[in-house]
Order: sequence, then C-alpha cells, then structure tokens
Amino acid sequence: MSQTVSVIVSAEDQARLAAIIADRSRPLKHILRAKIVLYSADRLTALEVSRRAEVSRPAVWRWQRHYAEGGVERLLREGSRKPGRQAVPLVTVAKIVAMTCSEPPGEVTHWTGRAMAKASGLSLRTIQRIWEAHDLQPHRLRTFKRSKDPAFAEKVEDIVGLYMHPPAHALVLSIDEKSQIQALDRTQPGLPLKPGKCGTMTHDYKRHGTTTLFAAFNVLDGVVIGRCMQKHTHQEFIRFLNTVEREVPAGKNIHAVLDNYATHKHPKVRDWLARHPRWVFHFTPTSGSWLNAVENFFSVLTRRRIRRGVFKSVIDLQAAINRYLAEHNQDPKPFVWTKPAKEILAKIERRPVPSV
Repeated sequence: MSQTVSVIVSAEDQARLAAIIADRSRPLKHILRAKIVLYSADRLTALEVSRRAEVSRPAVWRWQRHYAEGGVERLLREGSRKPGRQAVPLVTVAKIVAMTCSEPPGEVTHWTGRAMAKASGLSLRTIQRIWEAHDLQPHRLRTFKRSKDPAFAEKVEDIVGLYMHPPAHALVLSIDEKSQIQALDRTQPGLPLKPGKCGTMTHDYKRHGTTTLFAAFNVLDGVVIGRCMQKHTHQEFIRFLNTVEREVPAGKNIHAVLDNYATHKHPKVRDWLARHPRWVFHFTPTSGSWLNAVENFFSVLTRRRIRRGVFKSVIDLQAAINRYLAEHNQDPKPFVWTKPAKEILAKIERRPVPSV
C-alpha cells in the first residue's frame, strides 16, 4: 500500500474539519477522521499522521480514501455493512450440547471441534461458540479415585477433626515419605528466561541416583522435620520416628496422620509404637492420601526445588532439599483445613457410583 498520498482539501473543507475538531460534542471517531484528513493535507507521511492522530496506518489510508471518494460528508457517516449470519436456532444448539455430552460414534474417545462441525453441518467457529457458552470442554478429562475403605467415614471424621479441632497439649503431625527423588543432571546447559521466550532445558538427562525424604509436617505451625535417607524400609522409618521423638518436647502427646503404606504398619513399627505411649497413629482411608497434609508440602517442594533442578550427585540433591527445609522453617505457615467432614461425606455421596 502507498506510504504517502496527496490529499487536496479545499479551504471550505478545511474550515468544516477544523469546526468538527473544535466541537466538543462531536463523537471522538468524527474528530479523529477530521484530524487524519487535515494532517494529510499538510503532506505528512502516513506514519507521521498515524502518530499524531494516535491511530493505525491502515486507518489513515482508509479515511484518506473515503474523503477522496465522498468528501467531508463521508467522514461523518458509517459505511454499509454486509448483513450478519442468522443466529443458530435454539433447537440446533440443544442438539449440539446433547451430542457433545454423549459418546462419539465409532471408537473415537471424545468429540473434537472439527468432528462436531462435520457431524452437525455447522462451522468450526459456531461449534466453539456453543461450547464456550455452555462451558463444554470435551478435550479435558479429570481423574478420580473413590475409596472402598469400609471405615472411610470414620477415618475422615477422625482426621478432619484433628485438623480443625486439634487436642490440647498435643501435636498433630502429618508424616509421609517422598521416595525415589531422582538426582538428574541435564546433558547440556539450559537457556534462561527472556522476554517473549520461556526458559529451556534439555529433554534428556543423566541419572545420579535417588534419595527418599521422610517428613513430619506440624499442622499447627507449619514447621517440617525432614530427613533424607537412601531407602524407605521400616528400619529407616523407625529411625525417622526416633528423630521426631527427640525433636518434640516431653509432656506433649503426638497424633500422627499417615497413609496405609506397608512400612507404616510393619510389626517392628507397631512394637516401637507400643514402647512410646504418647504416640497415636491415625491412618488415612484407602485411596485417601489427599487427607494427608504433608502431601501439599511435597507438591510445593517438587515445583520450587526439584523439578527444574540440576543435581550432579545425590549429595547435591540432598543438600538442596535440606536448604529448602531450612528456608521453609524460617517462615512457616500453619495448615488450615476449612472443609468439615460432613460436607466432604455429603459431596462424595452425591457423586454417582460408576457401573462396572
């Protein structure tokens, strides 16, 4: 397109355009169009006109052409537009929604926009608008696991009661181990984050071994007692329990929330528990590890320190984990559970049981 055009404006039109610009009751679009033509009459380039009028260059070219074709009157009226498409009937919309919520034909796992457009005879954009209006996202899938523990309700009430109403003169600790943490070293250095470009990291890596983090999360103040070990058998678990036992002041009972991992129920662990009467174990329901508060801590640790980390050895990995534990304990945050057990159980009861 031409960068510079010659716009000839008569003295009469210049006076009219100046009056339009000075009229504060005029619509802003009329004032901008008048400015474009007057600046163009001064033999300014399209770039300079767009800068002064604060519009795009295509807008400058468009209104220069309109003025040349129709004068000042063309600047003050809107051009005719092609009639829009007729709205999709409600019956058709309901049919699209029903089809989306049903199984697609054949062995296809889910509907796609193009597949639905082909099946319905509508355009892809129309299908997308219908899905957006009804909050339908066939490409997304959420997983769930319904616990089959016969004592599910009792265990939920027990653990949630500990979180929301902890007993006096006692600690509530959420205990678990994060096993098989890999010390991964990248084959090449990555590139840092830049404006317009995300950070990069090679997809391949070198393995330097694994470690296991045993952690006890104090739900009352957020402090974490952690220890890295090479294995996660009952021997390491008992050693970690001894570590926690030494850290907790005498005279305080300890209520520990654990999952159903076999190590936590080993006969030697039960013997240890019998020798330490101030300890009480509370096991989460089967397939109910989401009740264990320390899982949230493990999630944050993974995102902030492990997933993008580069570790030359297991010792480097353990040192990074220990530094994170120290940083976390400098400014810990209490764990606040807000959902009562009754609401959790009621929500689970509302979920239909899938047929086998």
